[in-house]
Amino acid sequence: MAPYIRVIIYFLTFGVCLYSLNAINFSKIIYPKRVVQAQVLVILLAMALAYLVTQFLIGLSLSM
Repeated sequence: MAPYIRVIIYFLTFGVCLYSLNAINFSKIIYPKRVVQAQVLVILLAMALAYLVTQFLIGLSLSM
């Protein structure tokens, strides 16, 4: 698979993961004055989840 297709898939899944993680109420978990750290946590979680989903999708497409 071409590298640019992998990057496109990664960015698409990153957007979907970031959108879906915004549905979780992190304010119950995070301390009140730690807003920036909570935002960094959401971005890192979205990046990790997007990487895993991208690897899964690429593995599916290569196995066919």
